[in-house]
Amino acid sequence: MRIRQISPGDDVCLAQIVRSSLRSKGLDIPGTAYFDSELDHLSSYYLADPGSRCYLVMEDEEGLVAGGVGLARLSWDSVCAEVQKLYLADRVKGRGLGRVLMEALEREARAMGFSSLYLETHSTLRTAVALYRSMGYVEVERPEGAIHSAMDCFMRKELAAVPV
Repeated sequence: MRIRQISPGDDVCLAQIVRSSLRSKGLDIPGTAYFDSELDHLSSYYLADPGSRCYLVMEDEEGLVAGGVGLARLSWDSVCAEVQKLYLADRVKGRGLGRVLMEALEREARAMGFSSLYLETHSTLRTAVALYRSMGYVEVERPEGAIHSAMDCFMRKELAAVPV
């Protein structure tokens, strides 16, 4: 597995992975990433402001997109970024790769100067919620700036400084 920054050639595959994952959980509804306006051109969104956004893509052994995860600076908290669109293709699920992507994203967030991460998810996504909890994310009240109205679980993690 290889992790790299998103490129325009990843857009179609990533949109398919996100929509397929949400559809399989019955979350292909308004108020989820399924209907995000930038979903079909994620690279344009994340590459437009590299100082406050990034999206990491994971490739499998054959060089095919296996999933990804992004972050974007929160409008209401300049030192906190939102974890966005952590999704894996069905063919690679169950191998601990979500954790690998999240660890890479946390390293990237620190390098970008963020001191905490926030995320929105749904309580029915038990595997995702368990992953986030195991990585130190704690549930918080729904913030006023929450974007995805169908989400019902909000979490935050303070990023510890990495020793030099």
